[in-house]
Amino acid sequence: MVKRLWGISLTGAVLLTMSPTLAQESAEPIGRPNTSVNRLAQTNLIEITDILIDETGTGLMLQLVADGELTVSAPSITGNTVTADIPNAVLQLTGGNEFLVDRPTDGIASVEITNLPDNRVQIVVTGADAAPTLDIATTAAGLTLSITAAASTAQAPDDDVLRIVVTGEEDNSDYFIPNASTATRTDTSLLETPASIQVIPRQVLDDQQVIRLEEALNNVSGVTTSNSFGNAGENFNIRGFNDATVLLDGFRQFGGFGQSLSETSNLEQVEVLKGPASILYGEIQPGGVINLVTKQPLSEPRYDIQLQAGNREFLRPQLDLTGPLTTDGRLLYRLNASYRREDSFRDFDQDFERFFVSPVLSWQISDRTDLTVQFEYVDEELPLDNGLVAIGNDVADIPFDRSLDEPDNVVNSEFVNVGYRFEHRFSDNWQLRNAFRYTDRDILNVGVIPFDFDETTGLQTRFPGQQAIDTQNYSLQTNVVGEFATGPIEHTLLFGVDLNRTDDQEATGLDFFNPQTIDIFNPIYGAFDNINFDDLPLARNNKSQTDRLGVYLQDQIDLTDELILVAGLRYDTVERTDTNGITIFDLVESETTQNDDAWIPRVGIVYQPTSDISLYGSYSQSFTPSFEITTAGDPLEPERGEGFEFGAKAEFLDGSLLATLAYFDITRQNVATPDPIDPFSSVAAGEQRSRGIELDIAGEILPGWNVIASYAYIDAEVTEDNFIPEGNRIFNTPEHSASLWTTYEIQEGDLEGLGAGFGFNFVDQRAGNLDNSFELDSYFITNAALSYRRDNWRAALNFRNLFDVDYILAAANSRIFGVEPGDPFTVVASFSIEF
Repeated sequence: MVKRLWGISLTGAVLLTMSPTLAQESAEPIGRPNTSVNRLAQTNLIEITDILIDETGTGLMLQLVADGELTVSAPSITGNTVTADIPNAVLQLTGGNEFLVDRPTDGIASVEITNLPDNRVQIVVTGADAAPTLDIATTAAGLTLSITAAASTAQAPDDDVLRIVVTGEEDNSDYFIPNASTATRTDTSLLETPASIQVIPRQVLDDQQVIRLEEALNNVSGVTTSNSFGNAGENFNIRGFNDATVLLDGFRQFGGFGQSLSETSNLEQVEVLKGPASILYGEIQPGGVINLVTKQPLSEPRYDIQLQAGNREFLRPQLDLTGPLTTDGRLLYRLNASYRREDSFRDFDQDFERFFVSPVLSWQISDRTDLTVQFEYVDEELPLDNGLVAIGNDVADIPFDRSLDEPDNVVNSEFVNVGYRFEHRFSDNWQLRNAFRYTDRDILNVGVIPFDFDETTGLQTRFPGQQAIDTQNYSLQTNVVGEFATGPIEHTLLFGVDLNRTDDQEATGLDFFNPQTIDIFNPIYGAFDNINFDDLPLARNNKSQTDRLGVYLQDQIDLTDELILVAGLRYDTVERTDTNGITIFDLVESETTQNDDAWIPRVGIVYQPTSDISLYGSYSQSFTPSFEITTAGDPLEPERGEGFEFGAKAEFLDGSLLATLAYFDITRQNVATPDPIDPFSSVAAGEQRSRGIELDIAGEILPGWNVIASYAYIDAEVTEDNFIPEGNRIFNTPEHSASLWTTYEIQEGDLEGLGAGFGFNFVDQRAGNLDNSFELDSYFITNAALSYRRDNWRAALNFRNLFDVDYILAAANSRIFGVEPGDPFTVVASFSIEF
């Protein structure tokens, strides 16, 4: 009679056979592994997502289910304990990432499966009086371990004796993901990466009930929110530089307002790479890059349903379905869908409404070839919000919920994203990866445009306007990853080619002959009720086509077991053609073409004196074409950036907690600034510099107790300009900022599953514009949460801005628009269930 004792959510199958007689003949010591282990295998890291344990008449039957082929070391015996290691694998269990069973049957004291550093999973079985016997064999369900107790009379324990604990452990706790691909385009350990990179895992997003991307990024040092272009897009400041690039699975959206508003329900994790990153991604601001990693299909069925609700009539149902479509498990699917509606805390008639759906299909064509096809569609409507204004040195003293737009101003946005990812492994050491994305984003902004503001009277002058933008991106990425050795030196070589074409079309209608004013202290709306926005005179009618080619080469070199060198070089060339159509200002169509190219280097070094400590240094550059023109009509030189960084990373508490400390010095050059003779043209004379220190901590302190925290000191200033005084602070950049979020969930007893969370976000004073003519006050926001988990369901209650603090989230380098207030006290409740 076989009795099922334990099951965790399922994922795939692994195949391997080993004789138990090897246990005493070929023991492998546990400790720091040889770093010459195939690094390409790390690129194909295998996730173990399900562990099943059954009782048999003589002991236990243990089954590990994974998403790829595993290998297992020969078991070793020490006293009553048998140990075996699985290299190139990581536990990714739904309930946590350690598996521990105490006294599962007579003769066996415990079974424990945990993550080890360097992508290893360790199986430890301890006998009650003597070492048990392990027989590792293949079954249709996966890798099976038959555990026979030393005493053959093993019997099932009483139910009240059995204790099963699943918690985050080692280097892969719920809040600490040990590997990331954004910094190198290979799946590399954070300790072996010569850059500061922070990963926000799915567990943090769930615990905080993250709805908008900015809420997730509040956990990362040196990242603050910038202006949202009136709610039309997302904008972030990293290390003092605005317009940080947001990637979606490594792909960028060019044109329009840049990145569309991200959907967080579909994210597996968020990776933030600090510093210039053009070596891998081309046109990037030097502060850093944000990569959103989406959920992918799993090989065992799982069905998640969640409903969130809150104040201001917030409602957000979500659906996450995944599993196999064929009996052989080679064709998998995942479907994520959500709907969101919410009233704005500002005085608008429009509310937030968003529909999202994303199906993904993954096909294992052969043992060496995989193809994934995915689609994403977003349709949303939200208020057009041009924010508040400044008076004197501060933001105008008016209620933060007051709108200076018309209440029915609206942004309509539709986004389509479709593509594929293809991978073929020629051998264990070489693989080809090819991916394509097509995106199409249509934006329609209908409302008023602020033109002037009289601070003495409080009257803001506005024009009616309508802006239609259609942006299409075609992006192709191809790279080859190979591993080889030159004598004792191991190499991981990455060679790639990126192609992109962006077609951008913008038509803006404005009625300059119908200005209207609004009193910010006593607003009266309806001045444009009789305006037909579709008939406004065309003030801008522009089409552009941009072609980009990037070729790069990178080598990750294991000089010794302790010393790693990463070096790379990229060549980028960009050609853009602008066609200016006929408008009320330009009566003749014109066309201009601009070409820019650059060589972009990067070099970094990592020294690991021990397996859990690394010291690193790096130098990298960035490249961003400028589409401003000189008084002679010539395009400006591209912006260039360069950055130096030195840091230390350490894993604590047996690999459960990671701390990263970094010092950086970044300079941005050739920044466009107004021509001192011709104010309608520009010259590339600007220079900005940012220096600072950052500290990030993430992981598990004790079983059930997780933490993610950050601190940043940033000195970001203008060092050269025609109009901006040298020494002025860069807007939206606080000198000091800090965050903390910590949760604890009771692990056993009558209150098992009950959890609580607490945290804060602190942002120092910031300049509201480059002129430094006004400031945004500092703020301290407190957040809290309560949750209860039982069996396959979870209920949670989150409180944001617990004490209802009025604060300014961001500014737009302007005194007359774009000063954005942050959300007041917010409550989000949720109930989720998994089948």
